[in-house]
Amino acid sequence: MSEQTVDPKPPKGGKAPRSAAPKPPLPEDVSAELRATEAPQAEAPNPGAQTPPPSPGLDIAALSAEQRAQLEKLSSNLARAAVAAQGVIAEMALRNAERPPALTADPFHVGPALTEVMGRLAAQPDRMMRAQADLFTRYMELWQSTARRLHDGTAAPVATPAKGDKRFMDPDWSDNPAFDAIKQSYLITSDWLNTLVAQVDGVDPMEKRRAEFFMKMLTDAFSPSNFLTSNPAALRELMSSGGESLVRGMENFAADLERGGGQLAIAQTDYEMFKLGENVATAPGKVVFRNEIIELIQYEPTTERVHEIPLVIFPPWINKFYILDLRPENSMIRWLADQGFTVFVASWVNPDSKLSTRTFEDYMREGIYAGTAAAMEQAGVTHVNTVGYCIGGTLLGSTLAHMAAKGVQPISSATFFAAQHDFTEAGDLLLFTNEEWLRDLEQKMDEGGGVLSGQAMADTFNMLRANDLIWSFFVNNYLLGREPKPFDLLFWNSDQTRMPKTLHLFYLRKFYGENALAEGKLVLDNTRLSLGDVKIPIYMQSSKEDHIAPARSVYKSARLFGGPVTYTLAGSGHIAGVINAPVAKKYQHWTAEGLPPTLEEWQASAGETPGSWWPHWAAWLADKSGGMVPARDPAKGPLKRLGDAPGEYVKVRG
Repeated sequence: MSEQTVDPKPPKGGKAPRSAAPKPPLPEDVSAELRATEAPQAEAPNPGAQTPPPSPGLDIAALSAEQRAQLEKLSSNLARAAVAAQGVIAEMALRNAERPPALTADPFHVGPALTEVMGRLAAQPDRMMRAQADLFTRYMELWQSTARRLHDGTAAPVATPAKGDKRFMDPDWSDNPAFDAIKQSYLITSDWLNTLVAQVDGVDPMEKRRAEFFMKMLTDAFSPSNFLTSNPAALRELMSSGGESLVRGMENFAADLERGGGQLAIAQTDYEMFKLGENVATAPGKVVFRNEIIELIQYEPTTERVHEIPLVIFPPWINKFYILDLRPENSMIRWLADQGFTVFVASWVNPDSKLSTRTFEDYMREGIYAGTAAAMEQAGVTHVNTVGYCIGGTLLGSTLAHMAAKGVQPISSATFFAAQHDFTEAGDLLLFTNEEWLRDLEQKMDEGGGVLSGQAMADTFNMLRANDLIWSFFVNNYLLGREPKPFDLLFWNSDQTRMPKTLHLFYLRKFYGENALAEGKLVLDNTRLSLGDVKIPIYMQSSKEDHIAPARSVYKSARLFGGPVTYTLAGSGHIAGVINAPVAKKYQHWTAEGLPPTLEEWQASAGETPGSWWPHWAAWLADKSGGMVPARDPAKGPLKRLGDAPGEYVKVRG
């Protein structure tokens, strides 16, 4: 559940990142400054032969003392970086020699998909010829454009980066003709490859989608921005620092390997500067209930009177709950308290091998059933309103169907943030849920004591947005030799929890694989579930650019419920679309009455409103939350106080 679009302003008092060297102009001939070869020894003169031109070696004696010192420093640091790299690679090889052999020669399980795609292309030679001719034509246009630019500087670019592509923001990618040509050549080639795969006919849709994803991942990896010799900013940093940037980069590389236990775990932020309860997850409250699955936190009120029916929030158990409470200015928990709601939040356990056999049904009973019962007892009420975020919403929807089937309904209304119940149009995570992936995953979890490591979960989500969450940090940390900036969202993003084997495989197979809940085939507690039996009011939030729970998938989920449903579409994506405090005045949202058959029909009648969707939801929620009563102090309820917010479960690292 990763997305780097929340306002990246670091908290006050954060450690400043290592300062970068000032940006001097890129040397016109970097290779000339690095060249230090001596001229070959002259042979005996041959009267009949032409005199060869002098060798273009670097005359060390002609350099000033300062230039010689700079060259010495550069040479020394390049040698240091090379030695450090050799040491790191050797250490990694030794560590990995003790690991089990690779699970498969095709770790992405894309071989069959690529074979099918290439087979279809081979069967259409006319299309391949047209594609190759098109590629050759574009290369010729680039050559002509580059030649014209070198001649009179007037040529327009043949290929330009997509809007928002941060890889080529350095001015030299456009100002320097050589780097501009490299950039455009890459863009032409990568676009050609991705389009070729995307336009192939007669391939199974899921196999084609898998091949498209792999091709995009491959072309992103081979971007010239990811290599020292073709990245102008990295070369400039190398020269201006006398090679120290590369030494720092190798030190960062070694530190990331050490932190990953021999596997590369690229640092995305300064992890040391964030402390739970000190500068993130700071909303005051008390832990009022705990079992093996959750801690339930009740937050302090900020108004003298509150709505009678409290709100219980069930976030995803893949990440920690404090995405709802990163900073005071964007904390949903604090904002809801300011609106007069009594707020409870479930903090899921970070399970170890002792909980490896816990099931989806256990999470339903000890999570949502137990959490809502504790909140009702603490608040002295018979009903609560609920929120389910992402996978927490999938569990909440399943629980609502179970309650309906059992004839009990302690929940007055339910809100879903970016949550899926129909998985036919799920996001790119669907590509990681075929049986080949699941067999590898099961083996990984067996080797890990019955749980999937938090790092494995983080790696999967990072792959979904590799340019933002992998390659940008690869360039920053290793090629530029800089420290990643402090960013609370990325600290949270790295704070993944472990996944119990039984629960995780059930979720992936039953929801992503079989779409069992949407098709009325999911059985929990010997009870077949149907979302059509759920008649309580539902509020469904989705985000326009969500790549994990796409808006179309959430819309199809909304149409499964049997009662009144309010659907809202927010701007941005899976995180920023949800966590968008009104004070930020960012993005927009769309609302409309009714749920026509398709999202496109709904959008045609929807009205756009600038800013956050939170006020629209708060008005809807207030109408479902009863009259006003005196504010509830978490320290004075009937349940025993077990500690201060943010509790203990959230502090366990994965």
